[in-house]
Amino acid sequence: MKKLTVAMLIAVMALGLTACSSSTSGEEATTTPETTEATDAAGETAGAEEDTADAAEETTEDTAALSGTVVITGSTSVEPILMDMVDEFTALNPDVTIEYTGSGSSAGIQDAIDGTNNIGASSRELTEEEAGQLESTVFAHDGIAVIVNPANEAVSDITIEDLLGIYSGQITNWSEVGGDDAEIFIVSREESSGTRSAFEELIGLEDAGGLTGNASVAEGNGPVQASVAENEYAIGYVSFSYIDDTIKPLTVGGVEATPENAKSGEYPLSRPFLFAYNGNQTDAGDAFIEFALSADGQAIVEEHGGIKVTE
Repeated sequence: MKKLTVAMLIAVMALGLTACSSSTSGEEATTTPETTEATDAAGETAGAEEDTADAAEETTEDTAALSGTVVITGSTSVEPILMDMVDEFTALNPDVTIEYTGSGSSAGIQDAIDGTNNIGASSRELTEEEAGQLESTVFAHDGIAVIVNPANEAVSDITIEDLLGIYSGQITNWSEVGGDDAEIFIVSREESSGTRSAFEELIGLEDAGGLTGNASVAEGNGPVQASVAENEYAIGYVSFSYIDDTIKPLTVGGVEATPENAKSGEYPLSRPFLFAYNGNQTDAGDAFIEFALSADGQAIVEEHGGIKVTE
């Protein structure tokens, strides 16, 4: 009987120890996930704070990269397109200021060579000598429209040969090209104009002795447009983007002055719009050039009658 009692006591004690052990194990099982979740949460919080700090640092670096002033000088032909690009770009990057001066393509290119601007804007190809000193990016193509006054109803088409005759001084009366018996009032551009350089090259004027001394010289597309709009017997040439109801564009060799015809190469008077630079364009300048080639920049080109370089 004593042996049985001792055995029962041992069994009871064993059960008690087992219960305590199970209880302790259960508590550990209950608390371990909570501890793990707390640890994970702390880790996620720390990671999020680190990501936020990295993002803030990147934003600060980006903001710093797109600040300052970008100086652009050059072609007045690109002005309508360029100024809209500047407005949209600076709206997106308010810490950037872009200063543009329309001084003519040659002047803008020379400024880029000299390093007195950040970007030169040109409406003609670079010469071989210029290309040896500068990098360039074409951001649009443009056509040169030959314009007359809308009152000059008798003339609607002109050939390259006739243009050469008029601007060299060989043809002086509208009757010689199918118009009224009236003297032709010739309007050209200043010597530094990229439009003039391109126009004279395209019609072969240099080989014919250059521009006639009887021509009126206007500085800028706007003044050419205004001169033709005010004189019934005037003739001039402007960028496509300056065509409006105040003047009448002529077809050249039977081809209409449209962006599509210029892009296809059918229209004979076309040229590139480009940026020229020598490494002095800065990060903000680089970003502006990239914007000009972006979908938004190219949309602005099309809005002004230019021809996109990217699809």
